Amino acid sequence: MRLCVATKNAHKLKEIKEILSGLNVDVHSAYEFTENDFDVEETGTTFEENAAIKADALSALIEGYVIADDSGLCVDALGGEPGIYSARYAGVGAADAENNALLLKNTEKTADADRAARFVCAIALSKDGVTEKIFRGECEGVLGRTERGGNGFGYDPLLVMPDGRTLAEYAPEEKNRISHRFRALELLRKYLAEK
Repeated sequence: MRLCVATKNAHKLKEIKEILSGLNVDVHSAYEFTENDFDVEETGTTFEENAAIKADALSALIEGYVIADDSGLCVDALGGEPGIYSARYAGVGAADAENNALLLKNTEKTADADRAARFVCAIALSKDGVTEKIFRGECEGVLGRTERGGNGFGYDPLLVMPDGRTLAEYAPEEKNRISHRFRALELLRKYLAEK
């Protein structure tokens, strides 16, 4: 079975191939089969809706299954923000450092006991322009007060795990075994294994 992934990110594609290895699945970037500049506007209000919008749009153009994901950080004290706006929290085109700085500013008065946060990833599986199933993974932690660690990207230096380290202090292989994307992909893996 061919499975196309709505990503141009070679690292993400490699990670997905590794997690799905052992299945009878041939993983490709969806952009191998479409115009490379094909873009889908994410107009949903949830991670699930945005993932489905992307997967449906690409699967209408490509034969076989397509998966697309949407992910971000949700902070309870901010009502779930930055949420679906995680990548552009400090504005469109904002760098990770700018997003992190704004998040720290917006939570500077938040008590330690109220800093629960989690990374969320929704992966939509679509075929012929229709969503077949959506898988959700979460990685729970607490929002730190300073950035720590040199690994990872985005908000990784701010999410403190139960062992006291931020995700950016984990080795990549270690992070990939507990990440929100890994958990969603594991659910996808189980689903595909039964097809």
